[in-house]
Amino acid sequence: MFQDRAEAGRALATRLMGFAGRGDAVVLGLPRGGAVVGYEVAQALNAPLDVFLVRKLGTPGQPELAMGAIASGGVLVLNPDIVHGLNISDDTIRAVAAREQQEIERREREYRGNHPALPLRHQAVILVDDGLATGSTMRAAVTAVRNLDPSSIIVAVPVAAASTCDELRSETEVDHVICLATPEPFRAVGQWYREFPQVSDQEVRELLDRSAGEQRPLRTA
Repeated sequence: MFQDRAEAGRALATRLMGFAGRGDAVVLGLPRGGAVVGYEVAQALNAPLDVFLVRKLGTPGQPELAMGAIASGGVLVLNPDIVHGLNISDDTIRAVAAREQQEIERREREYRGNHPALPLRHQAVILVDDGLATGSTMRAAVTAVRNLDPSSIIVAVPVAAASTCDELRSETEVDHVICLATPEPFRAVGQWYREFPQVSDQEVRELLDRSAGEQRPLRTA
């Protein structure tokens, strides 16, 4: 059990030190909790920190049932079993995706201000969250990041369900998966933290601002 997300991030960073000082590593935190963990990882690696947003696409009338997800950059990932099983039309998918894309853009402006997203092409992208239960959000993020032509994708989390880590390791789009702890039975991410408060938008923004002022420029060559 971790004390809080910051402690979890520092522990996670010890497994990522091979990326320290390379100049081509980028840490992407999945807001909001992943930004706190990601900040500690970025600090330890002296790597730039950014956020990568993913929004679930809820089915009509059943918003908690995901028919897919949309991620930063407008990349859409659909669950064909849900889409075909419920006979969801293309028009409905486009309408829901457009609404969630607007929310992603609003949150990115809230978090980054006028700062553009970090370039990911030819970078070693470390995707960080505070934990994984089903892993659906992380899988959508992986698919979206792969479309941006990174040199590699590393999924790194402090705690996760063992089956989810195994599934991610079998994904051809993921180059490496680090799950520090895989307790069973898993149940929920929050139960493996002594302190697991909700993270505010302001806290995410402050972490990004602080990291931008502390880290050296990203190598893009």
